[in-house]
Amino acid sequence: MDKKYENSLLKVLEYARKRDYKGYNKYDALDSKVLWFLSFGIKFLRLLYSQVIMRSPINLRPIFFVPKTRNPKGIALFAMSYLNLYKAKGDKKHLEEARTLLDWLIENPAKSEYGMCWGYQHPWQDVGFFARAHLPNRVVTYFVCTAMMNMYDISGDKKYYDAAHSAIPFLLNAPKVLYEDETMKCLSYVPSEKINWIVMDVSILTGSILARINSVKKDESLGIEARKLVNFVVDKQTDYGAWYYTHPAKDHPRKHDNYHTGYIVDAIYDYMKYSEDRSFEAAYQNGIKYYEEHLFLPNGAPRWANDKTYPLDVHGSAQGIISFTKLASQDNDLKNLSIKIADWAIDNMQNKRKGFFYYQKTSLFKKPFTLMRWSDGWMSRGLSELVVLLSQKSEETK
Repeated sequence: MDKKYENSLLKVLEYARKRDYKGYNKYDALDSKVLWFLSFGIKFLRLLYSQVIMRSPINLRPIFFVPKTRNPKGIALFAMSYLNLYKAKGDKKHLEEARTLLDWLIENPAKSEYGMCWGYQHPWQDVGFFARAHLPNRVVTYFVCTAMMNMYDISGDKKYYDAAHSAIPFLLNAPKVLYEDETMKCLSYVPSEKINWIVMDVSILTGSILARINSVKKDESLGIEARKLVNFVVDKQTDYGAWYYTHPAKDHPRKHDNYHTGYIVDAIYDYMKYSEDRSFEAAYQNGIKYYEEHLFLPNGAPRWANDKTYPLDVHGSAQGIISFTKLASQDNDLKNLSIKIADWAIDNMQNKRKGFFYYQKTSLFKKPFTLMRWSDGWMSRGLSELVVLLSQKSEETK
């Protein structure tokens, strides 16, 4: 049975590798020169086109000449997947593929006066802000730095630690600080003095990766900054264990969605692991319990949000596997849940011939296309975490 997950992982990685990890992206509508021209620089039109392309039941991108590209976050996810495969199987070709992808990221950062950082390769319009192509942001930089630190932990090659460490000036100092007091701090998604929109996962992901980088060579002031960033988000947890997408909640129609909840609980887990500060344990336990009980169906399918089941988005499947495998070695129920989520995704969302994962499934039909980073990068990473977990169990029984 364990081979099911390894084989599924190898298929999706082969699909991505054959295409040089290039594909369509969820928010890439404005990469179309046609739609960019027809937006006339108007926020409403940019948002409209982005939402139509993103929500369409068929893939409209080829019609509007949206190019297939490498997404830096996707490259980081694929690199993490290969590193996990190397941990599980010991095949150096997986380590070398991860190295090739990470070296590409080091050679292709976003341009910023604050040092190393990464962003999306396409322009995109969100409710709260517009980001030009290659504008760095803290979330993408977090994922790239996580991949770099994974490589450092496995290989001991200081090059990758240095790459992550060199992102600290951007993560901490790029505009702007949205809130700060003696115990809490909140940062903007993208560097801009004009933005006042608080997206909840941004600060806690930043705090988490700062704690991890800081665990190699301790800097007390950096540790304080990391804790303040995590504390800001933990402080906004509801009394039933959830987090809204934004603060205040009214700033975005999304409430408690699947994968952002997973981001936050993982960030708390990693912060506690690398800082050795266990003061957020109760918040973590309440958060992971909420995630488990409210954002997945009994068959392992990922709900879109606490108040909306559809669309069933494969990114939610991947995130669930990642979040629950962190505790699975100590909690057999969460191990079984991780397997159930993976089974649902493989059985319902993977193209058996080509290996890619479909993007979303509605109550009536499955959207007949994949998104390279969103679908395949995330499911690669999710399955790779499960393969590592199951390989450890296999070793224990030998």
